Amino acid sequence: MKIGIIREGKVPPDSRVPLTPAQCKKIQNEYELPIQIEPSTGRCYTDEEYQKAGLNLAQDMERCDILLGVKEVPIEQLIPEKTYCFFSHTIKEQAYNRKLLKNILEKKIRLIDYEVLTDDKGRRLIAFGRFAGMVGAHNALYTYSKRTGAFELKRMKDHHDYAEAKANYKKIKFPPVKIVLTGTGRVGMGAAQVLKDMGIKKVEPEDFLQHDYEEAVFTQLRLGYYVGRPDGKAFPPKEFYEHPDRFVSVFEPFTRKADIMINGIYWDNRAPAFFSAEEMCSEEFRIKVIADVTCDIAPVSSIPSTLKASTIEEPIFGFNPFTESEEAPHQEHVIDMMTVDNLPNELPRDASKAFGEQFMEHILPEFLKPQSDMLDRATIAVNGELGEHFLYLKEYAGL
Repeated sequence: MKIGIIREGKVPPDSRVPLTPAQCKKIQNEYELPIQIEPSTGRCYTDEEYQKAGLNLAQDMERCDILLGVKEVPIEQLIPEKTYCFFSHTIKEQAYNRKLLKNILEKKIRLIDYEVLTDDKGRRLIAFGRFAGMVGAHNALYTYSKRTGAFELKRMKDHHDYAEAKANYKKIKFPPVKIVLTGTGRVGMGAAQVLKDMGIKKVEPEDFLQHDYEEAVFTQLRLGYYVGRPDGKAFPPKEFYEHPDRFVSVFEPFTRKADIMINGIYWDNRAPAFFSAEEMCSEEFRIKVIADVTCDIAPVSSIPSTLKASTIEEPIFGFNPFTESEEAPHQEHVIDMMTVDNLPNELPRDASKAFGEQFMEHILPEFLKPQSDMLDRATIAVNGELGEHFLYLKEYAGL
């Protein structure tokens, strides 16, 4: 079995890698698996770093059996009848990647999607989510700084690594801003870590709603604080996971108390949105900055003002709730939106190293087994057909 690390071809470009040079070297030595690197000028780890680690660089990836990437592979770069691992963004029937999945099927590619690599209890085993949350929280405060001018905060991408960013936080005095953070998974915990490293105090949701503070504070919401039963009875998590369409948003009290919202949930298309565009027009809607790490694009989204994914180069746009359209940010009548969909790329070396460690611990051993239930559960396509767990994509894939 030969592994290939492919060059990222999606635009805007992504500099993350699935395995660092040191990790590739370790795999070659411990497992005696050859790894080939497709040359690239855009990686956070350079071609020279891979060569110094003893890796072979070559343009021709035809001789590789398993091709590892990060973001979606451009259709023209797909090699037929290979096994690919990358984030395909197809499992929610995303319209913009329908053509990609159709081509993968036509070329009889086996597609294993990192997003659905889980253990036998359904828990994800590999993700960049923690780093998405970390950069999302940083960018939320960066956006607020640009809107208010109350403090200076350098972009995360302009730091060498997170250690440098963390050291800079100690030099900043943040104003008494109130931040509501949704989600308690990888993204939410990553965001919470950054807010704590900034010296921002965490408070309970009830206290957040009842009190004003003379210092910056944040609260972190689990499910029952933003969705509930229509009849107001006790929140049953199991029923919500199975039938999210039966529930309604109960987030409204936080829209009247928070200045910044950081959204870090995994959102099911059937679940209610946090609020409507009409509700955002209310004078009582206090939120002026939304960092939507989840980044589901409206109209099928948890936040109606996420009109698009912004970019690392231009991370902020303004949303006018009265016209439901994009405008220049930082104006009084708009809500500033930060919706970058590849946030970990602002901390590429840290994020890549952590991702590679997860791959080596949880995923690589599965490829060495004669048969793997884990890989089968994450196989979206194989031999021109949909994997057994993704037959619901039949119409989407044009089959």
